[in-house]
Amino acid sequence: MSPATAPPFPLMYAFRDAGLAQGLARAIAQALPADREVRVMEFCGGHTHALARHGLPDLLPARLRLVHGPGCPVCVLPIGRIDQAIALAQQPGVTLFTYGDVLRVPASDRLTLRKAQALGAQVRMITSPLQALQWARDHPRQQAVFLAIGFETTAPPTAVAVLQAHAEGLRNFSVLCHHVLTPAAMHAILSGPEPAVIDGFIGPGHVSTVIGSAAYEAVARQHRKPIVIAGFEPLDLLQALWMLLRQIVQGQHRVETAFTRAVTHEGNLKAQALVRQVFARRESFEWRGLGTLPDSALRLADAYADFDAERRFGLAYRPVPDHKACECAAIVRGDKRPQDCAIFGTGCTPDHPIGACMVSAEGACAAHYQYGRWRDPVAMAHKPPSP
Repeated sequence: MSPATAPPFPLMYAFRDAGLAQGLARAIAQALPADREVRVMEFCGGHTHALARHGLPDLLPARLRLVHGPGCPVCVLPIGRIDQAIALAQQPGVTLFTYGDVLRVPASDRLTLRKAQALGAQVRMITSPLQALQWARDHPRQQAVFLAIGFETTAPPTAVAVLQAHAEGLRNFSVLCHHVLTPAAMHAILSGPEPAVIDGFIGPGHVSTVIGSAAYEAVARQHRKPIVIAGFEPLDLLQALWMLLRQIVQGQHRVETAFTRAVTHEGNLKAQALVRQVFARRESFEWRGLGTLPDSALRLADAYADFDAERRFGLAYRPVPDHKACECAAIVRGDKRPQDCAIFGTGCTPDHPIGACMVSAEGACAAHYQYGRWRDPVAMAHKPPSP
């Protein structure tokens, strides 16, 4: 078939070749140590969904155990932060803007931003902070607050919005900033009195396009764990697993990239410069499941304090415990599997979520429910490997 008549298949199909996938699966099986299990944490919630969606666990040997990690921005945001946003949205003259997943996260008393909206709070879903900025321009007598969540991937767009508001002198735009940092979470998983029992990480893809592979070198060196950054197609993930096994067998702990078409060693330097200019590190920040971690989240820098919603509205933070029946905190730590939760798939479903892990498009519970992977051999991070 000539190039002129060839079907215009997207490039992604090259990374979904069944024959190559089966060949990689055989290579993984051959690379596995014969005398023990190997436990790998896929940090990113997008990888959790990709593994389930493509049925990759069905290709993997039982001795290769996958541990779900905390790389789901909505899942690690504690209830107290949602309560804070709801209280702000209920104030007269304030309109809160945020991403779609956040609207359905249960807060105290099963209230959500969406339910608060139905009760009269001014809440709007957006796909870019620039939409909130435009609304602020169009409504100069109203306060527009952008609830900014996410890892390093979504911090640069927030920075752009703040810089633009500063340049225009918009006094009615502010940011409720809850951006969190990936390396800090990795350190937390591998530290403390009960560090996770894992042999290595599949590193996040989208985050790494911003921060680069160099950002993980301290984690790999300090904790002696290999990290391989992966894309989101089947061959990306299988190649990353094979590369991890190669290091594990050889006793190495380096950072490698199986997603070289998007990730570089240094990352996106322009995006990093924007983040450094607009943000500063918080002294500490509470994560669901990981507790209060030092230097693990961002706030607006003092030079842009006028656009910090917490300062502008005098917001105080109050920790709130999760729903007693919900195991989301243990799931984001890798201590439990979605199917270990008593309300998974019964009291807690995507239509009626009790916990954030069932709400988010990157949540482990949502992945297991959506793709029916309830019996996958998913390991728990703090359970000792089988003899």
